[in-house]
Parts: sequence; C-alpha cells; structure tokens
Amino acid sequence: MSRLHKWLLIPACALPLLLAPPPAFSGLKHPVPRRQFRHQVQDLEQQWRVATLNGDFATLDRLLSDDYVGISWTGQINTKTTQINRLRTGSLVFRRMDLSDMKVKMIGTVAIVTCRAQVEGSNDGVDVEGSFLYTRIYQRLPSGIWKITNFEATRIPGRELRSESQPQVMR
Repeated sequence: MSRLHKWLLIPACALPLLLAPPPAFSGLKHPVPRRQFRHQVQDLEQQWRVATLNGDFATLDRLLSDDYVGISWTGQINTKTTQINRLRTGSLVFRRMDLSDMKVKMIGTVAIVTCRAQVEGSNDGVDVEGSFLYTRIYQRLPSGIWKITNFEATRIPGRELRSESQPQVMR
C-alpha cells in the first residue's frame, strides 16, 4: 500500500467515530433534550420541598444518593442517614419553605441547582427564620434516575433596620 493510500485510509477509519453519538447518550435511542432534564430536576426540587415539609421519609430516601453529603448553613456536615434522622427526630423542622430564583445548570449527567429559600422552622430546638441561598447537585444515573449527591446552604444576612435619625454609613 502506498503512502498516499495510507493517509486516505486514516480519515475514512475515523469518520464513523466522529459520527457516533456522544458516550453519555450512547445507550439512549432518542436523547432527551437538556430542557426536559431541567424540567425533571425542577420537579424533583418540588418533590424534595414537599417531602421535607411533610416528613415523607420514603421520598427523601429515594431522592438522596447513598453517598450524599450536605453542609448546612451552620457548617454541620450531614450524610443521607443523618439528614433523614434529623428530620425524623425533630432536630430539624421546616414549617415553611418558599423557593424562588431557581436556576438549573446542566453539565453532562450532572445538574447544579441554585435557589433562594425563605425558611421558617427550628434547628436543634432553636427557631430559625430567614432567607438562604443553596446549591444542590443531582447526578443522573445510567438508569435515568436522578439522585441528590450534594447540598450546601448559606444564610443571607438580615438587613439592619435604621431609624430616620441615624446616619447611614456607606461602606
């Protein structure tokens, strides 16, 4: 075989690889559009919210991955078991949770949710009320099921109220 024929053969062999579907979707007959994945994750966020408010531990167990790690606004690290047990025992109670400004960013089989939550409840017997920003990470398993793998919350500091007579300091 001449050198010219060898150089022509290389692109011909590579063409099927370039035309093949990406590995993340190779098992799917019809890839699901990213928009549909976003809607699935937004629906799961609402399922999580309702389950947390209503003490639906079966749903929480189904949503959280076995290797789940959550970091609360107090810096407490929770596994799947500790998170569910804190809710089950009443150490962590949510009486109200309103979500807004939700954004879902898709990266392959991972969904990153950022959201604002207005919360009322208690943490270890201490009343908690305020606004929080959180990030929750979902992973889509090969079976198509989404699992929550990570969570972190940050409390938004409250604004100090000033009377009209107090000077305002610009920082």
